[in-house]
Amino acid sequence: MKYSILILIVTLSSFLSPASGGEKIPLFNGKDLTGWTNPYEYGEAKVVDGEIHLVADKKFFLVTEESFEDFIVEVDIHLPEGPANSGVMFRANVSPGKVFGYQAECDGSDRRWSGGLYDEGRRKWLWPSKTGNTTDEAFLAREEESLAHFARPEVRGALKRNGWNTYKITCKGDSIRIEVNGVVTTEIKDDMDKSGPIGIQHHGEKGQVYRFRNISITKL
Repeated sequence: MKYSILILIVTLSSFLSPASGGEKIPLFNGKDLTGWTNPYEYGEAKVVDGEIHLVADKKFFLVTEESFEDFIVEVDIHLPEGPANSGVMFRANVSPGKVFGYQAECDGSDRRWSGGLYDEGRRKWLWPSKTGNTTDEAFLAREEESLAHFARPEVRGALKRNGWNTYKITCKGDSIRIEVNGVVTTEIKDDMDKSGPIGIQHHGEKGQVYRFRNISITKL
């Protein structure tokens, strides 16, 4: 009986584990940009001391050649000094000269919405929800809830403005969860995109260097 219970516990534990059936796979080998592509005609991506450095004078994204569906992706981001904004694209839509879709925000401004979910090139802010002018009570309640969430001290302070920050994004079906340095910043359900590449962003500040390292994925 005890043996049967033990088997049941182990089986349930394996089923509930978010990384069940997968292992952490590097998306960046630390040496070159194998597996990555720049869909734009501008923007520079290079490897420096085991990091990806992005330089540009217009916004662009470096994206993986492979698409992913359900996963845990982890990325370390270091913003430059001064005005800066970046993010991690996931389940992205990519074509020559255009990248749009889900982005885990990396916000270097005093607004402090890092870890929010932005729909790049499409619906804009999903969490915190910014609905614009509307009288719909459900939308207004969602906006109030999300803005209150980002006003919490642990969420506002999740990003280290002048250091490295670890982003962890978990996608399983329509469930999306974003963590910044271990702080849960977004938990939302949305089914607009089911799969797509992973991407990293340069926001377009001329001469600024955006740095990325330790990029990995666990397929779920």
